[in-house]
Amino acid sequence: MAKTEDRALREQLVKFLSGGEAHAEFKDVLNDFPVAARGAVPKGAEHSAWQELEHIRIALHDLLDFSTNPNYVAMKWPDDYWPREAAPKSDAAWDASVRAVKKDMADFEKLVGDPESNLYATIPWGEGQTLLREVLIAGQHTSYHLGQIVLLRRLLGAWKD
Repeated sequence: MAKTEDRALREQLVKFLSGGEAHAEFKDVLNDFPVAARGAVPKGAEHSAWQELEHIRIALHDLLDFSTNPNYVAMKWPDDYWPREAAPKSDAAWDASVRAVKKDMADFEKLVGDPESNLYATIPWGEGQTLLREVLIAGQHTSYHLGQIVLLRRLLGAWKD
C-alpha cells in the first residue's frame, strides 16, 4: 500500500474510533447522564446504562490488551464481559469507567495512527486476527452499545435530540 493511502486509512480509522460522523459520540451519549437513571432497566430493556458502559469498557480493554499484549489471557464469555450489578456503586465508579473507556480509546487511536503499527500482520498470539480487525471490532462494538445507551436514555426520557 502506498504511503499516502496508508496514512489516509489510518486517519479514517482514528475518526471511526473517535465517533461522530455516522454515529453518536461517546461524550454526547454520556454527558449529563442523570445519576438516578444510571442503574435503571426500563421495561423491554435487558441492561442498564451502567451495564452497557461497563460492557463497553471491559470489551474495549480486552480488545486493546489482545492487540498489544503477548501474555494476553482470554476472558470467559459472557461472564467476564458484563457486570452483574445494574447500578454503579458510586458516582466515582461511573466516572472511573468513563475515564477508562476514553483512555483505552485514545490508546487504540494512537496505536492505529502509528505508521509503525502493522495493520495487516497476524497477531502472533492470536488465531489469525490482525490489528485492523481488532480496531474495526472495537469501533463497531462501541458504537453499537452507545446506541443501546441512547435508546435507554430515550426510554427514560433523558435524551434530547
